[in-house]
This record gives sequence, C-alpha cells and structure tokens, in this order.
Amino acid sequence: MTSNIDIALSANAWPFKEAEKIVKRYKGKTPEKGYILFETGYGPSGLPHLGTFGEVARTTMVMRAFQEISDIPTRLFCFSDDMDGLRKVPTNVPNQELLAKALNKPLTQVPDPFGTHPSFGAHNNARLCAFLDQFGFKYEFFSATDCYKNGMFDKTLLKICQNYDKILKVMLPTLGEERQQTYSPFLPVCLDTGNVLQVPVRVEDPEQGIISYENEAGKRVETLITGGKVKCQWKVDWAMRWVALGVDYEMSGKDLDESVKLSAAICRILGTNPPENLSYELFLDEHGKKISKSKGNGLSIEEWLTYASPESLSLYMFQAPRKAKRLYFDVIPKAMDEYYTFVAKFHEQELADQFNNPAWHIHSGNVPTYKLPVSFALLLNLVSAANAGDKETLWGFVERYAEGANAETFPELDRLMGYAIRYYEDFVKPTKAFRLPTEQETKAFNSLVERLSALSASETDAEVIMSEVYSAGKDADFENLRDWFKACYEVLLGQSQGPRMGGFIALYGVGETIALIQEALAGKLAA
Repeated sequence: MTSNIDIALSANAWPFKEAEKIVKRYKGKTPEKGYILFETGYGPSGLPHLGTFGEVARTTMVMRAFQEISDIPTRLFCFSDDMDGLRKVPTNVPNQELLAKALNKPLTQVPDPFGTHPSFGAHNNARLCAFLDQFGFKYEFFSATDCYKNGMFDKTLLKICQNYDKILKVMLPTLGEERQQTYSPFLPVCLDTGNVLQVPVRVEDPEQGIISYENEAGKRVETLITGGKVKCQWKVDWAMRWVALGVDYEMSGKDLDESVKLSAAICRILGTNPPENLSYELFLDEHGKKISKSKGNGLSIEEWLTYASPESLSLYMFQAPRKAKRLYFDVIPKAMDEYYTFVAKFHEQELADQFNNPAWHIHSGNVPTYKLPVSFALLLNLVSAANAGDKETLWGFVERYAEGANAETFPELDRLMGYAIRYYEDFVKPTKAFRLPTEQETKAFNSLVERLSALSASETDAEVIMSEVYSAGKDADFENLRDWFKACYEVLLGQSQGPRMGGFIALYGVGETIALIQEALAGKLAA
C-alpha cells in the first residue's frame, strides 16, 4: 500500500521538491542540533513590503512540505539585519532630516522617524512581526544586534578571524581595485561615534580575536571582534549566520545569486556546508521595475489586504516562484478568483492531486470549505453596473440569483463584497470609460434585447443567457465573437474586460440588463 509520504514525495509542487533536497541533505537522520532550521532574512532599512512577506510565506510552505515527508523537528527563524549601518535615507518615511543625522549608525541606534519605537530598526522589526503574527506564521524572531551583543556569534567570528586571509582570497577578486584597498570582512563599530565603519582592518591576534583599525579621528584603535564590537560585511555576515545558527534552508532573490555563491564558499572555509537554497525571481512594480523597500514602489502589505484576502496573497506567492511577476493592484482580482477555484477543486481531489493543489500549501493541508455562488470578478462588475456602494444593495441582487443568500448563509461572500466595493471605488471607477456602440454592435445589442425579452422566468440561468449572448453576436455577423464580448464590456460597463456576460446578466437581472442596453443605445452611458 502506498503511504502518504510516498505520495507526497512524488508530488510535483515546488515546495515538496525543495523539501526533498533537505531530506537528502541528512539522509533521513536528525542533525546534531536536533532539528532542521529554516531561515528567512530581512533588511530593516526600509518598511516591510510584500516581497518580504513572500519570502516568509514561501519558506513556511517548504517547511510544511518537509513536515509531511519527515518526522525530524523543524524551526523557522526570521532574522533581521538590524545592526547594519544606515547608508541612505529611505524616501517613503517622515522626518528625513532626523535620519540624515544618523547616517552610518546601526539601525537599532537610528532614531525612529515615526516616534513610536526606540529606534528605526525596532520600528521596522515591529511592523514585520505584527503582520506575521496577524497572518499566523509560526516563527522565532532574531535580531542581529542581539545576536552580536549576547555572544551568539562569537565562536564563528573567531573562526573568521582565524581564516581571515582565506576569506579575503574569495572576496577581493569580486571587488574593484579601489575597494580592494579598504575591504575587510569586519566592520568595526566606533567606540566614540557609534558608527559602523568601512575601514581597512589589521588582524593583531587571530586566536584571541583582536583587530586594529584607524577611527574617524585618525587614531589607531585595537578592539575585540566579539561582544558586538564589530559586525561583518554583508556576504561574510550571511555565511557567518549560516554557520553560527546551523541554517539548513534559506531562499533568496535572483539578484543575490552571486552573493549566495560567495557566502557558500566562505561557509565551507569555516567548515560547514551551506544551506539548501531556492533562487526566486523578483517582484516588479507596475512599470516593470524591481520593488524596493527604500523607494516604496509596488504594493505594501496593508494595501493588498485592503482590497483582497490574505489567502489570495499567499496564492500569488505560491505561484511560479522562479518567474518574475508584476506585483501591482491589477493582479488582485485574478488572484482572488483563482484561490477560490483551487479550494473548490481540493475537496474533490485524490490525495496525490491535493498535494499539488496550491490550497494545500496555503492552508498547510487544512483547507476550508467555502460556498460561493458568485465570483469576485462578477461582484466587481455588479458593483460597477449597479453603482452599489454598500453590501446591502449587493445582497439584494445576489439573493435573486441564489435564493436564500445572505451574509449568514454565505459569510465568505460577505467578506468578498467588502473587498469588491473598495477595489471598485479606488481602481475601477476612476478608469471607467464608456463608448458608443458601432453600427454592427448596435445590431447585436438590439438582437440581444429581443432575445432576453423572450426568455421565460425559468430560462434565466447563466448558461441559457450566455447562449443568447453568443447568438446575438452571430446575428450581427461577428466573425470573432471575442470582439462582441469586448464590446459588451466597453459599451455597458466602461471596462475593457470582465467575466462571462451570461453570469453577469443572470446576477444583475435580465430586466436591468435590457434597461442598461437601452441606455447605452441612447448614448446616456457614454454621455
């Protein structure tokens, strides 16, 4: 008899393929530390964005897939590089001058421009954790500042000091000639100013971890590398963290592929195998440019959740991680409807297909059951046609379409209505542009009015109506019926596309649609 583990191992879903890499890493044996460590990193120099959330969501999906095929305990660390020096002022935060005065200081020593936390780093860390907690992620938060200062990294820092020249041989060829003259794996934290310095360093005693450097005042200073007195340069820092914490899996954006290679080489110099890695493609904004925390382009976590459900966001993160995708408002409606389609299919599938269904990975195997008589796309068009600014009006239409439908019998649809109203008001309504029908389209609309008027009360389901929409287009000699459907959206709804017209008319109402067509033919909609 085939076991659930065997079925999961044969799944094609990418989280299971990633999880299988970890199984092979230890050949089924528990590592000495007693668990498999998944890690995701966060640079709190800017506010968290959906790319940050996506990394945690995707890593969680891999961890959950691993739990399905192995009984080795797991942990997930969300690590914040909050000891980095602030190198530039983000453009999307208040009190720019306040931050400008704190350039080069560790982020946990930079004042909070929002005035709500002890530091800018603490503020951004809190923003990240608040959302992850809200979403229900199971993780342990780690601060670089705390780890450096409490000695957690000391043993590995000493290893770096003892292998200083070997690490330089890895790093220097990747740098420009001028940078080679000043580069050091260690960045001293100046005792006088508190700044994170990028200065040449000389190793005085590798065994004791003593280095020297020239401070900002030109004075030669000796310091230990332990206890938070230095932090490491980025690529060395990443490798150091992998070794010190024993990281087994960490994914990263494609823009960090070279960093992964260099950090992996340093990791091996320090006597440890680097973690398994997934290189994912980057999210792009509406203009096809990479999303940046400091620029604040693209979508924020809060913005997506204003117009769509958290589950739709998880689906968007699940789909095609190795493919670059636009992360902007116009992707939301499709993500919403696809999520509910996958959930509906899940409960009709065999286990093998369930493991490949995104809903399994979004809900860690515990997929809910929803009853939705109306899609999100249909709701948007209903809001548009009815100018419905409240749920009560929408429920009036839906109840005619699905007898007994209300917020109590369809609570999930009630939630979707709130998203649809907000999305329509902010993104559809401002861009609506009605036009007059052409002569051929007028002929088709007149035919459609006649056909709809002839329908009996028992013939108003979506499939029957869609057949009449097709026939009306044929009556007007449309060679490509897609042109006819597009005309329906543009003339009646002021939009370039939408769901099947049969479903919309059945929901909106035959009589209401006839009146809408007559207004369009009279030029009132395009006026």
